[in-house]
Amino acid sequence: MLIDTYGRIATDLRVSLTDRCNLRCTYCMPEEGLKWLARPDLLTDDEIVRLIRIAVTRLGVTEVRFTGGEPLLRPGLVGIVDRVARLAPRPRISLTTNGIGLARTAAALKAAGLDRVNVSLDTLRPDVFKTLTRRDRHHDVLAGLDAAHRAGLTPVKINTVLMRGLNDDEAPELLAWAIERDYELRFIEQMPLDAQHGWKRDGMITAGDILASLRTRFTLDAEESAVRGSAPAERWTVDGGPYRVGVIGSVTRPFCAACDRTRLTADGQVRNCLFAREETDLRAALRTAPRTEDRAPDGTDAASDGTGAASDEGAVDADGNAVDPAEAVTDADGTGADPDEEIVRLWKQAMWGKKAGSGLDDPAFLQPERPMSAIGG
Repeated sequence: MLIDTYGRIATDLRVSLTDRCNLRCTYCMPEEGLKWLARPDLLTDDEIVRLIRIAVTRLGVTEVRFTGGEPLLRPGLVGIVDRVARLAPRPRISLTTNGIGLARTAAALKAAGLDRVNVSLDTLRPDVFKTLTRRDRHHDVLAGLDAAHRAGLTPVKINTVLMRGLNDDEAPELLAWAIERDYELRFIEQMPLDAQHGWKRDGMITAGDILASLRTRFTLDAEESAVRGSAPAERWTVDGGPYRVGVIGSVTRPFCAACDRTRLTADGQVRNCLFAREETDLRAALRTAPRTEDRAPDGTDAASDGTGAASDEGAVDADGNAVDPAEAVTDADGTGADPDEEIVRLWKQAMWGKKAGSGLDDPAFLQPERPMSAIGG
């Protein structure tokens, strides 16, 4: 299991599939975008599935969330979901997305084994959306939400960040709209993870601000802490239920004591906290001791061309025979040694060193070097 020195056990794995995004949200990155990770640095589809298999079968992970950047930009996404859904034990599988492209992929993702989605939507006003994201794609997000609901990727959760002077007056309107459409709304405090390092504590909309705004229109009753468990969102029933609204107060109401997450970046680094400044490299271990089914007879990847798109060939062993990647455990040189053992050791070591808290409540807090798009939400 992935346990730390404070007794917390990580069972929820967040997997970033890419650092690229097709929006330019003001609280995330500059209008011109960022310098993206080089393609050779990205994990291949096989490497991602291998790491998830190790996490699920060897380290006690029970939930996998695919993130980005924007995970729908990953060419092999549907295939990755399908392979993860065939693991035993099967983890719960979800996806955090900006919703662009979800209208055309929701049904295929559901068929592959995706259980539900979280979709980012900060406003109901197309003009405000364009100002916040620097893209005119509001209609695509709404279409994606509708497609996800119709495909059965439920509960469909909406993640909303309120920005002072832009959409900070929309909280009650957003909640009423979400309830009408059977979506579960969650407000998230703006976090210091922007590439510009422009976040200011005194300029953010706090959890207290959000709740005060919602209470101008709704009666909110807090759920008991036992119901919340390790979930990041505090939740309130709305007007007696059954609908609920969540608030993730990462800055003003941290939940580090109950955190059960471990994070994998698109380039194979393990992070034990969203705000960590240290990482552990699993990619090097993967590529130093690849499993037999991860390589074709000529030594190249068997089921991926390295671009993120799975091939039609499937995985093969050293003799060219088909192998189920979720089942095979033979090392590359055929000695019978466990090729995954070093990865298990590194991952456990990374989580053992997890700090008591994120440090966000410390005036001396230092923002991570990586922005949110390169870490994965």
